[in-house]
Parts: sequence; C-alpha cells; structure tokens
Amino acid sequence: MKRSLLAGAVVCCSALSLSGCVLGPDFTSPVPKLPERWGPVASEAGHSATVESAVDPRWWDRFADPQLSALVQEALDSSFDLQLAASWLEQSRALRRQIAADTVPTVEGDAGYSRSRNSQRGLTDPSGNSGKQAFNLWHGGLAISWEADLWGRVKRSVEAADASVQMAQEDRHGVQLLVIVQTAQDYIQLRGTQQALAVVQQNLQIARRSLELTRLQVKEGVATDLEVSEAAAQVSEIEARTAPLQQRIAQLINALSLLLAREPRALQQQLSVPADVPAYRADVPIGLPSELAQRRPDIRRADAQLHAATASVGMAQADFYPRITLSGSLGFQALQLSDLGSWGSRSFAFGPGLSVPLFEGGRLQGALQLQEGRQQEAGIAYQKTVLSAWHEVDDALVAYQANQRRRDSLQQAVMHSQHALDSVHQQYAQGTVDFLNVLTVQNTLLSNQAALVESTAQVSLSLVQVYGALGGGWQG
Repeated sequence: MKRSLLAGAVVCCSALSLSGCVLGPDFTSPVPKLPERWGPVASEAGHSATVESAVDPRWWDRFADPQLSALVQEALDSSFDLQLAASWLEQSRALRRQIAADTVPTVEGDAGYSRSRNSQRGLTDPSGNSGKQAFNLWHGGLAISWEADLWGRVKRSVEAADASVQMAQEDRHGVQLLVIVQTAQDYIQLRGTQQALAVVQQNLQIARRSLELTRLQVKEGVATDLEVSEAAAQVSEIEARTAPLQQRIAQLINALSLLLAREPRALQQQLSVPADVPAYRADVPIGLPSELAQRRPDIRRADAQLHAATASVGMAQADFYPRITLSGSLGFQALQLSDLGSWGSRSFAFGPGLSVPLFEGGRLQGALQLQEGRQQEAGIAYQKTVLSAWHEVDDALVAYQANQRRRDSLQQAVMHSQHALDSVHQQYAQGTVDFLNVLTVQNTLLSNQAALVESTAQVSLSLVQVYGALGGGWQG
C-alpha cells in the first residue's frame, strides 16, 4: 500500500512538472510607439535626400573610401571593446547553463576509504571490536536529486536567464555599432583636419608673398615700415594656426590606433598623407520607423530587459508555493575491500521531500513587490528608449540637411572671398588701397575656407550620426 502511494506521488509530481503549472505573466514584446513615416525634411536640389528603402548594413562603404572601409573592418576584428563585450556574452551564457541545470536531476558519485578506531567508551563501533582496535571502511555509491518544478519557478528562472543572454548579446551589438561609428567619425575628422591644415598652409604662402611684395614696395617708397610689420604679423598669426592642427591630426591617428587595438603612431605612415573628406551625395536609405525596433541594439536590449523582469515576477510568485524534491541514493559499504560490491554491502534510500513556506515575516511579499516594481521600471525604460531613439533619428536627419545647406553657402562665400582677395592684391600693387584692406580680405578668406572645410566634414559626420541613430551596421 505504501509503495503504491509513493509511486503514485512520484508519477503525479512528474506529470505536474511536465504539464507545467507556470505562475506569473507570460511575456509579449511591446509594440513600440513610432510614426508610420519619418517626419518631412526639406531637401534642396543637389542635396543628398533620404528615401525609405532598406538600410544598408555596410553603410560606411557608401563613402567609396577604401581606407575607411579597411579601418572599420580592422576595428571590428581587433577592438578591445568588442573583445570585452564577447567575454561578457560568454559569461552570461555560462550563467544560463548553470541555471538551466536545475531542470534536470543532479547525480553525484562518491567513493572513499578510511582507517579509524572508535572509542571503547562510545556508543557504537561499526567494526564490532568495541573500540579495541582500528578498522578499515570502504564505501562508494550514487546520489540523485531533482526538484519537481510544479509552479514553473525553474522554468521562469531559465526564461529570465535567456533574456539576460539576449541583453548581453544586444550589448555586444551596441558595441559593434559604436566601434563602427567612432572609427568613421575619427577618420572623417582626421581628413577634415588635414584639409584645414592644407588651407592654412595655402594662406600662409599667400601671406608670405604679401610680405615680400610689401618689402619691395618699401624699397620703392610706396609702402611704410608699418605695413611691413602688419604683413609680418599676419604671417606669424597664420603660422601659429598650424601647430594645433598638427596636434589634432596626431591625436586622431592615435585614437584610430586605439580603436584598432594598436600602439600609438602605428597608423602614422598609413594615414599621414592627406586625403579628401569622405563624401556621399547619393540618396540615403533610412528604412521605415517600424523597422527601428529591430535594428537599434538599445531598443532590443530594453525589450530583453523587460522580458527578464517579467519572468522574475513568476519566480517570485512561485516562492509562495511548496517545493517537492525527489531524492535517492544507492551505495555499498564494507569493512573489507573484497566485500565491497557484494549484495550484503548494499545500502539505499529514496523518497520525496516537501518544504512549505509557513511564515517568512513578509520577505516573500517584499520580494514579489520588488520584482513587480522592476518590471514596471523596465517597461518605462523601454518606452523612454524608443522615444529617445525617435528623437535621435529626427535630430540627425535635420542636422544632415542643415549641414548641406551651410556647406553650399560657405562654398559661395569662399568663391567671393577668393575673388575679393585677387582684386585687393591688384589694387594694393597699384597703390590704390593700403595693406589693411589686404589683411581684412585675407582673414575673411581664411575664415571662410576653414569654415567650409569644417562644414564639409560635418556633412559626412552628420550622415554617420544618421546611420548610428538608425542602428545600422552591426547586422553586417
């Protein structure tokens, strides 16, 4: 009768565990609140416009700069940040395997030998010698235990662990995207700074020719020493602009070297030769807003975090209910090694164990409220992440168009300033204007040229920001 009751209990527990009475809310990914179309951004003729076609996962190749593409690929292969993210991902997977081990029985084996002697005044002596002499004791066996997951506590813990793995994976995707964006930004800034240095050096040559011309005019009696001093000061002022730019170039090359996990100045020879700022004038595919949640790693991570928090609520609810553990052991014990394994040396034990929380002083209720609060927090964080992503995309698109308009205006300003400088040089050579006019026009040209170079780089940088906001890149 007892055996039938025990067998029935085991079968019942197994059936309940397999059929699954899982407590807690089941997770469903929230539908992000996003517009059907991106907001309208004015695009002028000759500008790069945005189109709602699929986002290119290798968008950096659209700049048609082999150096940039090679640097991005090397950064993805070598970045220490990506190596760290991969290590964190493996750790989360290992933790998931550790948690998932609760779903299957644990089996342990043990074997041992001891030589001992008991007290003659003690209660028992398994050797039968009443503690008068030492004896050997050999033993070995197996022990098995398993918790019947009646309320889904273990299942919810594995579910939460899976979501944590997904969070780590999205963190890695986010690092991939960040490495791509940082590499592209540093490279574009490097080329922009090199172009700015070239502009300064070009103006320095003009200023030196003006100084020579002024000295000749002093000898001819049509200029004064004051004008020579002004021309010399202009040369020195322009020369002073080169050092900060050279410093910035060295720092950007080192920043790229660090992204590629290489030593300082490792890319000096490769990148020291100036090149044009990578530009992209074709239409920019930005996809649809509904695709943003599938591309942005931070949104995908927020979704996984909400999933983990939801599963943890079920774990906390299951702690209110009894736990049934099935355990058993089978082994052998003998005083002589030759007897170990014989039928008479066998030992066994089996049976279920039940633990019921009767009084916890509010601990379980507090744990449940804590998990419910974390679930609510994760839900709010998800909504904020989606809205922040929407803002980032909109701001990046506006900045991209605005920078293109600024660049076009500065191109016109440089053209007019160059024409003005040519005219004022002729007038100065003819003696119709003084050198102050030359200085003013040349400073205006230098300022406009520097602004144009900076604006050209900003157009490309803002396009990088567009793709970074769209979450493109890690998929490739």
